[in-house]
Amino acid sequence: MTTQTSCAQARVEARLEIAHVLCESRGSRLTPLRRRVLEILLQQGRSVKAYELLELIRDDQAGAAPPTVYRALDFLVEEGLAHRLDAINAWAACHDAGGEPHDLLVVCTGCGSVAELSDPALTRRLAAKVAEAGFRLSGHETELRGLCRACEGGLP
Repeated sequence: MTTQTSCAQARVEARLEIAHVLCESRGSRLTPLRRRVLEILLQQGRSVKAYELLELIRDDQAGAAPPTVYRALDFLVEEGLAHRLDAINAWAACHDAGGEPHDLLVVCTGCGSVAELSDPALTRRLAAKVAEAGFRLSGHETELRGLCRACEGGLP
């Protein structure tokens, strides 16, 4: 195992421990399957579609079924440990679980990477515009689609 690989795995383990502590503090439980789903999302470092995730889980648990994976994903989203990305019908680990809240998600439509951003002033302005149109936001995150630098060819 390379130093880079062991550092990446150490970061994943640290995030899994944060998730465990957060769940315990909220009276919920990070079961082995939920933990494994979160671990895969963290290891991938990008968004993952449910059936891709199912195939990755089946490497460990041959009998894993779609409803089981969807329930684990629902739990992780409810606990703020993962994001449901409607724009591309996928999920991604929340990289700042337990840290500062973020209200903007930028999803690369090329590779599926996700950036978590926070701009409360922008979110308030957006909510005001939505209210002017006669609506009320039902979620606290706004999802934007784009291409990351790598998919754009490394342009700044």
